[in-house]
Amino acid sequence: MPYVPTLDAAVPATGAVPSSAVQRGLARRAVPGWAGRLAAALGRAGFVLALVVFLALPLAAILARALVGGEHAGLGALFAIVSSGDFAGMLWRSAAVGIATMAIVIPAAYAFAYGLARTRVPAKGCWRLLALLPLLAPSLLPGIALIYLLGNQGLLRPWFGDITIYGFWGIVAGEAFYTFPHALMILLTGLMLADARLYDAARAMGAGTLRTFLTVTLPGTRYALFSACCLVFTLTVTDFGVPKVVGGDYNVLAMEAYKAVVGQQDFTKGAAIGLFLLAPAVFTFVLDAHLRKRQGSTLSGKAQPYAPGPNRGRDTAFLFLLAVVGGLLLTLVGVAVWASFVQFWPYNLSLSMRSYDFDNMDGGGWLAWRNSVRLAALTAAIGTLAVFLGAWMTERVPARGLGQMVRGLLRMLALTPMAVPGMVLGLGYIFFFNNPFNPLNGLYGTMTLLVLCTVVHFYTSAHLTAVTALKTLDPEFEAASASLKVPGIVTFTRVTLPMCLPAALDTARYLFVSAMTTVSAVVFLYSPQTVLAAVAVLNMDDAGFIGPAAAMCTVIMATSALASLLLHLASRALVARTQAWRYARA
Repeated sequence: MPYVPTLDAAVPATGAVPSSAVQRGLARRAVPGWAGRLAAALGRAGFVLALVVFLALPLAAILARALVGGEHAGLGALFAIVSSGDFAGMLWRSAAVGIATMAIVIPAAYAFAYGLARTRVPAKGCWRLLALLPLLAPSLLPGIALIYLLGNQGLLRPWFGDITIYGFWGIVAGEAFYTFPHALMILLTGLMLADARLYDAARAMGAGTLRTFLTVTLPGTRYALFSACCLVFTLTVTDFGVPKVVGGDYNVLAMEAYKAVVGQQDFTKGAAIGLFLLAPAVFTFVLDAHLRKRQGSTLSGKAQPYAPGPNRGRDTAFLFLLAVVGGLLLTLVGVAVWASFVQFWPYNLSLSMRSYDFDNMDGGGWLAWRNSVRLAALTAAIGTLAVFLGAWMTERVPARGLGQMVRGLLRMLALTPMAVPGMVLGLGYIFFFNNPFNPLNGLYGTMTLLVLCTVVHFYTSAHLTAVTALKTLDPEFEAASASLKVPGIVTFTRVTLPMCLPAALDTARYLFVSAMTTVSAVVFLYSPQTVLAAVAVLNMDDAGFIGPAAAMCTVIMATSALASLLLHLASRALVARTQAWRYARA
């Protein structure tokens, strides 16, 4: 499951915000109760309609295209595609890559997270930032870096003889780099939730370090482990960026879907493969929801925070492990960045800006980067407001009768994007919005549709962040506003959203970086005027411009890092001004 940042206590130590402050801040003419209820109902209905149009109907379009599209309509066409000669082989190869990546990433990420949460290694913040570095780059970057390291003319090729990076192990290595930070965030969250009393009891009963780990730590993080395994497997199976660069003739389902739509214009085949790519995500999503209900709370109100004690041997061992894993991640990123400044690989390694002359090569030029910045900014602004407004309607606005049913439907639709891979969502947008009979056909190829698709793609993670923040607020705020006959939307804009400012800025940062690096959901939706930077990397790699592709990845990473830094600084400054009441002393 995606990492969901939590918010600090929502009320100051001295108690709730005084009602006089609420009265001064929200003084308005009284609004009839029926008007507020009508506005809430219309708001929920609008959100449900938006999610149906931009999520449910595109997914239904995939199913319809797979079953009734093509020259031979019906299940026969789908069966013919599935029973074709290499389909079973691609299915097995995709599963093998997913399982192998999971077997590498989960132990490494668990050990890394353990070192950050349960040891006293120095500079934990720096190690965490280093581990999250791959989040700033598109999934094609590890493939490009592996070519520079172990390709036919790679730096390390003389050391490895006839071993080639193209194929199964190249895909696994690239996907391991790509999925590592996602698994780390989930496992780190699980390891941070620990009750020190359990460890005190284990020591009192004479349990050693290994037995304590097997009987206390591991069972306490089993849900996080399951979520991380599901996420890594799904991300690996549905990603085509790494297989596109280093896959060679090792064909997998995601790559076949991309070739069917872009290369062969066989949309029925692409839809059929899309259904298979959707299956593992839906299965893990349903199973995850079932386990979440059985999980219960991991910490009671009497829980005590766990603080690791000093242990030089343990800390030294985990410091070495963090250095090795961090060094591997930094090496892949560093090689790609360095290669982007090389004059002519591998014959002239002098530094040059030649690869950054994007306007004189295929891919989209600097226009692609400007479009990506525009997409990311619009996604962050519109997405953050929509996410918090939708979460507020589902969690804070009362509902009765039909309104409760609509609220339940809204909650279900808000969690659905988590189970939909980006490529599947992009395919659905092709079949739905590119249909000439669709009145929304004019959106296809526009920046508006790219923004909407990106917001929907990353909606669930942002929604869970907003829900977590809203649940920390005392219900007295809404009660006080209701007693003053203040419209709910005024309470939301003037009280709720400002109080949730830290989580809102975290959501904006997450949406900005995700929009800058995404490729799978938008690769089918752009036009020559709306080409994006991550798509330009794909196009330049297709054209054989691997140096410029590495350069564009570098530009994407630098832009994402700069935006993250600016939002972090803005968060600190705004929180210092608007959240000082949280830390007020009696």
